[in-house]
Amino acid sequence: HGGVYVKRSAKFNEKEMREKLRAQMKAETPMYLVIFPEGTRYNPEIPKVIADSQSFAEKEGLAILKHVLTPRVKATHVAIDTMKDYLDAVYDVTVAYEGTVDHKGQRKLAPSMTEFLCKECPRVHIFIDRIELKDIPEEQMYMRRWLHERFEIKDKLLIEFYDAKDSKRRNKFPGKSVHSKLSLKKTLPSLLFLGGLTASMLLTESGRKLYVKTWIYGTLIGCLWVSIKP
Repeated sequence: HGGVYVKRSAKFNEKEMREKLRAQMKAETPMYLVIFPEGTRYNPEIPKVIADSQSFAEKEGLAILKHVLTPRVKATHVAIDTMKDYLDAVYDVTVAYEGTVDHKGQRKLAPSMTEFLCKECPRVHIFIDRIELKDIPEEQMYMRRWLHERFEIKDKLLIEFYDAKDSKRRNKFPGKSVHSKLSLKKTLPSLLFLGGLTASMLLTESGRKLYVKTWIYGTLIGCLWVSIKP
């Protein structure tokens, strides 16, 4: 699918990443390039990851963050530097989930798909901030400081969302909001089509064989394609 693969450590193939990004630009296909600079999920059930992140920030003289991990800049810098003549802005997206604070006021793990569908998480809140490319430093050293400052803003948003003493300010982001419901009308046709297609294959012996072969050979071909495609 043209995805760009990076490792969670800073030791990834920068040249290969730049080549893949240039291929996307050359194709001129409209796209969103999504980067998660934290490198891994914020998981309250794994306190060591959070503690290590905060310890690293303290050692580097950076602000210690409570609700997000210390961001890593390399992949972000490579992406923006490579695509600077192709982009006009970067969107800073912060996501928060209702129903993920326990009775002690501690954050829980983000909801699974099952929990979300069972309405244990009634709403997902998304805060979007558009940043002009000209406002982002080009040098990696300065971009690192800028990226951390963006995560300080995220942290303040999430502190208000999860920890605000005023209950009226909890479970919401500041500013004007747009409420978007995921209606049955939007989801049911896809469910019926895909469910019917899958069921019709599994009900016959030849369909079941085709289904298994699709998974096996599709996976192998996909892995081979990823390994040989520049």
